[in-house]
Amino acid sequence: MDKSRQQQLLRWLKSQSGPGKRWLRISLFLGLCSALLILLQAWLLASLLQSLIVEHLSRTMLIPQFMLLFGCFVLRALLVWLREKAGFEYGKTIRQTLRRTVLDRLEVLGAAWIQGKPAGSWATLLLEQIEDMQDYYSRYQPQMLLAVIIPCVILLALFPVNWAAALILLATAPLIPLFMALVGMGAADANRRNFQALARLSGHFLDRLRGLDTLRLFHRAEAETGQIRAASTDFRQRTMEVLRLAFLSSAVLEFFASLSIAVVAVYFGFSYLGELNFGHYGSGITLFAGFLALILAPEFFLPLRDLGTFYHAKAQAVGGADALEVFLTETTELTVQHGEQKPDFHNGLTLIAEELRIVSPQGTVLAGPLNFSVRPGQRIALVGQSGAGKTSLLNVILGNLPYQGSLQVNGVELRDIQQEYWQQQLAWVGQNPHLPAPTLGENIALNGSRDTEKLQQICETAGVSEFLPLLPQGLESDIGEQAANLSVGQAQRIAVARALYKPCKLLLLDEPGASLDSHSEHHVNQALQTASHQQSTLLITHQLSQLAQWDEIWLMRNGNIIQQGSYQQLLHTTGAFAELVSRRQEVVE
Repeated sequence: MDKSRQQQLLRWLKSQSGPGKRWLRISLFLGLCSALLILLQAWLLASLLQSLIVEHLSRTMLIPQFMLLFGCFVLRALLVWLREKAGFEYGKTIRQTLRRTVLDRLEVLGAAWIQGKPAGSWATLLLEQIEDMQDYYSRYQPQMLLAVIIPCVILLALFPVNWAAALILLATAPLIPLFMALVGMGAADANRRNFQALARLSGHFLDRLRGLDTLRLFHRAEAETGQIRAASTDFRQRTMEVLRLAFLSSAVLEFFASLSIAVVAVYFGFSYLGELNFGHYGSGITLFAGFLALILAPEFFLPLRDLGTFYHAKAQAVGGADALEVFLTETTELTVQHGEQKPDFHNGLTLIAEELRIVSPQGTVLAGPLNFSVRPGQRIALVGQSGAGKTSLLNVILGNLPYQGSLQVNGVELRDIQQEYWQQQLAWVGQNPHLPAPTLGENIALNGSRDTEKLQQICETAGVSEFLPLLPQGLESDIGEQAANLSVGQAQRIAVARALYKPCKLLLLDEPGASLDSHSEHHVNQALQTASHQQSTLLITHQLSQLAQWDEIWLMRNGNIIQQGSYQQLLHTTGAFAELVSRRQEVVE
């Protein structure tokens, strides 16, 4: 990663700090108060030692100073705790805002865009990469300001007492940030590579875990285990590289801070021996001045050392922000646009496409130009080879993909309709059922309102009632993570029941019977065939045996609708559909 990119990411990280500015100001105020207490504490300690050793005052006379010193210790500890708490709240506020921004962007991009990357990479983006920005905001950013303020306050307090000690601190202070920058120059790049390796490993592992049964059937389990082992080793090596840089940075800071404090101590040691008689203002070098300088010297370098300790947090944040900033900026133009109009659907739904071109989020044309119309209550079956554009057509109707040309719903462009309002008019059943709720009944009635009589009727229609008595708690049974307690056929029937339970104007079906056994497929097809008469319906299917029951058939090829008409019209017309049916019959025979 070059320096310009690092600077760009740092500017982006700072621009995200707006929601937590209040907590940052509180943290800085508490840090400044702590610095003033450091001065008071050092002054009291030096005064007490001067009084006890040089002036030989009684300890009873110094009890108020001892009590005040103890109060400084307690109050300083309280301020440190409050500052840590304020810093944590600052980081938490920004992390929550970033996660909400990413989730909102993913919601707008839609399922079609999200499926282009492994689920593990999204988990890494939302969890690890944003989580690793916590220390940057809660520790590094406040410390970066305090590392300037606190040393300046200490120098202002020390110069009137001994200008030589103050000059030593002032001269050696720039060495720490200089060598910190030199050592940590490659830390951000190492963290970026580490995050990339983690995202690859997470996605790779999750995908292989989901396909474990398939890998075993094809005797690929050992080979994939070896690949995961190699990826884990690579990730471990990258992590150790990051840790090595962090430890090296800390060692350099400790060395120069200790060296500077040692120079101050040597100066006062030779001064007390009478060898170095400068730095004072005519009164000689007192024990008070020496103790004050030696007490304040570690405190002078402490903010800079803390900044160095937290420097790896900056490198982590820059590495994590790389992918996050790219995602949030590059997807700004890729989002599907939605307006705020709410057309009237009381008389049904009419869908009209003119020169419609379906495009991917990256701008690639997936299908089109398409010209078609769907009347209220019309039942249409889409057939064609895989990759013909059928699923893309359903995705653009669902609002998951952008489009060019015109796609009007009851006279209003789809892109001008409010997204939530439009999706309330749709019901959808895909090839792979997704059941997000914990119980069976909640997955059917996802909107929260439950009509018991309607629910029972839907369960009968979709074939859910057939296996319901086998479950321990009926509709309240826990389906398990990713519907682990159900078979694929049972899960698909629940998905069908969910679509039937939801009142809609357009039912979209993407091969709902795929991957099902004949018994489950029969229940699913029968239920959907009955439901298709209640609203407009679009069905994607590769099965030609039941097409005669549908009002119209669209044959798609290479992203275009090449034939439209009823089953009988297309069957008795020379063309691709008649050839497709003829070939299918020959295969069956």
